[in-house]
Amino acid sequence: MEPAPHRDSTRAGRPVRGRFAPTPNGPLHLGSVIAALASHLSARRRGGEWHVRIDDVDVARAVPGAADAILRELERLALPWDGPVVRQRNNTERYRDALARLERDGWTFRCACTRREAGPGPYPGTCRNAAPRRARSIRMKADTSIAFHDGVQGDVTVDLREETGDFIVYRADRVPAYHLSAAVDDGGLGVTEIVRGSDLLTSTGPQVHVQRALGLAEPACAHVPVATDASGAKLAKSSAAPPSAARPAAEVLRLALAFLGHRPPAGIDEPAGLVDWGVRNFDLARVPRVRAAALAGNPGRETGRGTARAPARS
Repeated sequence: MEPAPHRDSTRAGRPVRGRFAPTPNGPLHLGSVIAALASHLSARRRGGEWHVRIDDVDVARAVPGAADAILRELERLALPWDGPVVRQRNNTERYRDALARLERDGWTFRCACTRREAGPGPYPGTCRNAAPRRARSIRMKADTSIAFHDGVQGDVTVDLREETGDFIVYRADRVPAYHLSAAVDDGGLGVTEIVRGSDLLTSTGPQVHVQRALGLAEPACAHVPVATDASGAKLAKSSAAPPSAARPAAEVLRLALAFLGHRPPAGIDEPAGLVDWGVRNFDLARVPRVRAAALAGNPGRETGRGTARAPARS
């Protein structure tokens, strides 16, 4: 089954609207600040809006107080957002409606497979054409390739049959899966561009597939490099990356800007001044076209496709 022709928001004449969507399972670290800053600057550079969504639909993973700490850190870094903060936990009815539409249009099937039965690679299709023993989750049929242009990584084609197979849109624990909730929320908010870390590049294909099946406008996307530590490991909450709040705000912003290929002049000492400089000067073409790189001042092995030095562009 092929989705109907998709609507590309970049050609629809709509105002630019970006978003930052952290999961509240810990404080922001430098890696997440880099993604937030890139998203903020990209939207503001063109006079657009920038929104914050807390991805807390998985209530069991949310750490008490983490969402408020994230918002306080964005304020400390002079990254104001537009409108009210969106909380995924308040949108469960919207996800159910979207799931019902996918089911009605023949996009989904019930799956009884455990993780072990599904295996580590693309889903083998065990339950697709068979009556499940006892349905655990709901999967979306994925018989297509998704092609899109990434503002940093270039042209990307994802063959869902080889990359994911039929993927889960509603989990066995009765929680909407990330691909469904993110696609629905981006559509509901009218997001026109998604700027985030390259660790989520593999999520773009499934999310675009959901958007097209639901007839949602497809945001433009740009995936900036993931920041690594001295050993080459991705900075992440799961690996206890130090919180950005432990450093002075101006230092955090200068590190993030330099990682993104932008170096503000000396003499700008306040966070608001650094962000204002970034808004006036930000250019995705200066962001290194690599998947991962070590932060300046944190020497380590190269990962992905190179380091964070800005490459020449053809």
